[in-house]
Amino acid sequence: MAGPGGRRGGRGRGPGRPRGRGRGRRGGAATAQRSPSPAPSPSSHEERCFEFLLRIDDDPLGIKRLPDKFAEFVDGIEPTQLQLREASCNFCRWRGGLFDGQGKMYLHTGWDKFARDLDLEPGCQLTFLYEGDGEMIVKVFDDTACRVHYHTGESGSDTDS
Repeated sequence: MAGPGGRRGGRGRGPGRPRGRGRGRRGGAATAQRSPSPAPSPSSHEERCFEFLLRIDDDPLGIKRLPDKFAEFVDGIEPTQLQLREASCNFCRWRGGLFDGQGKMYLHTGWDKFARDLDLEPGCQLTFLYEGDGEMIVKVFDDTACRVHYHTGESGSDTDS
């Protein structure tokens, strides 16, 4: 059955498509073989960053164990302190103690203040982006998995990264 313009099928050269380009080969000049593109390499920023999710199932103010893969990532260059920053605020920062207990890493000193200030509750989830040098960006999601935005009333400070 012929489609619009008397063509069969509906796949052909439509308006705005240049002549001679398509999936098949036509007779005539051979096309040069291209070598496959190398796989994109992660940027240097991605190589030194580490992102993970932490779900608060119990007391939000208690010590929090960080994933073992994060402990492996910073092995040998563990920061003794972390500076936590809520993602939509460039000026609100909290110092948090970090300690290594037999290959396991925990947030402790300062975590309770951070949890109180952000009103964390059981069921919430946090994403952490470690940017190196003890810098950690945090996003908070409530128990319905929706992002909690802080500082939304201040003009220019909600940068949501």
